[in-house]
Formats: sequence, C-alpha cells, structure tokens
Amino acid sequence: MRSDEYDVVVVGGGAAGLSGALTLARAGRSVLVVDDGTPRNAPAGHVHNYLGREGTPPAELYAIGRGEVAGYGGEVVEGRVTGVRREHSGFVVVLADGEVRARRLLVTTGLVDELPDIPGVAEQRGSGVLHCPFCHGAEVRGRPIGILGTTPFAVHQALLWRQWSADVVLFRHEAPEPTEEERERLAARGIAVVDQPVAGLVTDGDRLTGVRLADGSVVDREAVVVSPRFTARAELLSALGLEAEVQVRDGVPFASAVPAGPTGATAVPGVWVAGNVTDPMAQVIVAAAAGLMAGAHITGDLGEEETRRAVEAARQANEVHDRAWWEDRYRTAQHLWSGRANDFLVTEAADLEPGRALDAGAGEGGDALWLAERGWQVTALDLSQVALDRGAQAAEERGLGERVRWRQTDLAEEAPEPGAYDLVTSAFLHPPADVREKVLRGLADAVAPGGTLLVVNHDPSDLALGIRHDARPEYFASAEELAAILDPAEWEIQVAEARPRVARHHEEHGHGGQVHHVADAVLRARRMSREVSRA
Repeated sequence: MRSDEYDVVVVGGGAAGLSGALTLARAGRSVLVVDDGTPRNAPAGHVHNYLGREGTPPAELYAIGRGEVAGYGGEVVEGRVTGVRREHSGFVVVLADGEVRARRLLVTTGLVDELPDIPGVAEQRGSGVLHCPFCHGAEVRGRPIGILGTTPFAVHQALLWRQWSADVVLFRHEAPEPTEEERERLAARGIAVVDQPVAGLVTDGDRLTGVRLADGSVVDREAVVVSPRFTARAELLSALGLEAEVQVRDGVPFASAVPAGPTGATAVPGVWVAGNVTDPMAQVIVAAAAGLMAGAHITGDLGEEETRRAVEAARQANEVHDRAWWEDRYRTAQHLWSGRANDFLVTEAADLEPGRALDAGAGEGGDALWLAERGWQVTALDLSQVALDRGAQAAEERGLGERVRWRQTDLAEEAPEPGAYDLVTSAFLHPPADVREKVLRGLADAVAPGGTLLVVNHDPSDLALGIRHDARPEYFASAEELAAILDPAEWEIQVAEARPRVARHHEEHGHGGQVHHVADAVLRARRMSREVSRA
C-alpha cells in the first residue's frame, strides 16, 4: 500500500469489487481493494453469461480486472480486513498489518454456500455438483442430471433443469412430498421421482458417476443439482450497525443479504455494498454491473461532499471574526462551551505552584474558574463581553468572585502586561494568521521569569484527516510551529507534541453531540530566570 488514507476502500476483489474500483479509479479517486483470495466461484472452471468474457476462468477474469484497476492508479492488495470502525466523517479499516483510513467503504465480500451435509457434495462442488442452470446448464446439456431435494423448491428445480436434459431424476431426500399436481407435471416431462433418502455421491476419481441411496443402490448420474443456503459474508459490517437479513421465499428461508438501495447504498452513510453480499442470486456479470453502479454513486457522493465543503470554506473566508461576530455567537447560544476546564490545562498545570495566572481567550471561564479553585489569582481576557459576563456570574455563584478579574481585550491590538504572570495559558485562541505570531509573542512576554507558558491549538493532522474541514486555516498550528516563536536562549521547551483527545461535536452544529477523536498541538514552556538566560 502506498498510502494510509484513501477516498474509498473496497473490501473484496471479485467481479463487484473490481468493477466498482475500476469505476472509481477512472474517476480519479484513490481506491484500495483488499481481497482475501477466497472467491465464491473458485471451484468453477469458467465464468458464463459474461458478454465478451464467456468461458473465461474466474482466476483469469480477476487477474484482468486487477490489471485494469492498477492501470488507472488503483491499488489491489491481498489481505484480510479484520475490523472496521467509524472515525470522524470516514472509516478506519483494520488489516492484519496495520490500519488505513477511507472516506467511503464499498463492501463486496460475497456469500458462503452452505451445502447439504451429504458425503461427496462439498468435494464435487463446482464440477459434478451444481446449483444454477444459467451458470452451468449448457456444460451438462443432455447428460444424466439428478436433483437433490432438500427444500420445497425441488420440484421447481427439476422442471427448470429439464430444459437442459431429457434425463432428469428428482431425489426427494428431505424435500416435501410432491402434490398430485406436481407429480403429474413431473411425469408429463419424463422426470422420475426417487423417494428413498440419499446416502452419498459416487465418483470415479474426480468424476461424479452416481447417487448412492440409503439401501446401497446407485443411480447413475453425471451431475447433481443442490440448493445451498446462501449466507452473506457480512460479519465485518456488524461493528457499523449493519446486519444481514434473512430472505424468505414461499415461507422458507433460503438466503441472508445486507439490505441496500438500488445504487448499493446502505442505511449507514458512507457504506455501499454490491454483488452477492446484498444480491444472493446475482451472477458474475450482474455483480460487476452492481459494482459499477455503486462506484459511480460513491463518486457522486464524494463530489457532493467536496462541493459542500468548498461552499462552507468560501463562507468562512468571507466572515470577519471580530468582536461583533463573537458577541453575536455567544448571545445566540445559551452556553457555547461545556464549562469544564480543558484537558491540557488540567494535565499540565496540576503540578504548578499557584500564583498569578492569565487566561487568554477565556470564553465563558471554564479554565479561569478551575485555576481560581486551586488558589490562582486569575486575569481572564476575551474579545466577547457576553462570554466574560457569563464567566463572572459563574465565579460569583461558586464563591470565586475575588479570585478572577474579567477584562474585555483584543489581544491583536493590546498585549498583556509584560512579565506579570507566573502562568499564561491559551486554549484554542485562534488569532488571525497575519497577527498570530504577534499575539503569541505578546503572551510569551507576559510570562514572568521562572513562569510557565501553556498553549494548545488544533493540530494540523485534524485538517489533513478531514476532521475539521469547515475550520479556518488559522485554527491549525503544530506544537513545533508554536515553539519556534520562542527564543531558545530564554525558554525551556518542556512539552511540544500532538496529543490525541476524545471530543464531542457541539449540539449547535447539528451533530447531536457525536463523539470523535482529534489531536491537540500542546506547548508547555518555562521562561528561564535572567541569571540562567545570561549564562
């Protein structure tokens, strides 16, 4: 794999998966196909009814498909997907040798044929044991065919296969007793019915030669038709809340499949399915067509998302985040923030001796109040007076009114008092890009010798992963970028790292408080005393 992030990860490299991947790759999408090398039709000698590829061996067809996908820049790897989980607006796909991220998933894992438990059936599957006349009927045309009755559809199968051979025998085995009308129809078509149970299949080397009955007698047959139970390989999707549903025909369960719409879209946004995992009866050419359909609609869905993000970015770019903007934002929300202290402050300031603290960008006061409760004398600065008034009210209610001073200040225009604070902390302040360095230098200058500077920003990895796609560029700065502003002769960098954190979308953004994972750029630095600096 050349990357750990793709537009689409396709799970399953059969006809549906490769067709979907080809469609996506031709559209310029980054796509990874992960295939475990266990195609359902591996025992079959050839693919049939595939226009232009009639009679092609399955392995050859898939090799051609992999080459076509690779020719347009798609990647195909052998491996097994062991898990998948939603992360942010996309997915993490877990492989045996690591993880990759995907904006969308196309699952084409197919199904498993659960065969009757009769000696010889599993061994002859795909050669002497068949189930679909449209897939293999022409290859046994005119030969002796047996229908192994295990479901109420046995009579239907016998009459259907009669079109390929005049020598058809229905072994009722476990199937219901045919009605008088059914026996009349079978007799009219020259189909014999054997009521005795089947004990096993008889072979001559690899070639099927007959059906052994319970009494030991053998009925010569060159092909036997069975009715498998089609079970979708959908375990992977359970972690996303998708389950295969049992399909019933004439009151009898015959298959399970993942429900999806006509384009392959499932009930889980961002997840598509195609092929036998959702359509048990689909032949190879139908599965390939479904993969194409899903790939095309995934491409359209990605384009819609990108357009939506572009519109959001354009709107953001035209906004001026001045005092009036912040006042209106706070005024139109009952509480913009949680009221709790930021995690980084709790972690990094817990071992500091209380003194004078400056909270820059205090908002509604969560950090300032936490510091005040621990003995700090705090000055809380913010652009919004509405936010500061809420913080002051909370301070009074908690008996901290004397420990916090609330000041409306634009740090882009007015720097704090130099050297006045033992701790200066700033959480997600986001000054405009053209004054970011000026504001941070002002905060650093406000730290007294021996004091501590704590700054946390959104790490740029959030932007790269699409977590905060609607945020402004100035929201992001790595800890290394923040540290570069400080003079190494005056500062000891104690922490400069990207730190993971579990966050929750704000209700006002319409995400219902959805939990997601982010990374914070955390900087902790100590201003050295003048004696140390001169040394």
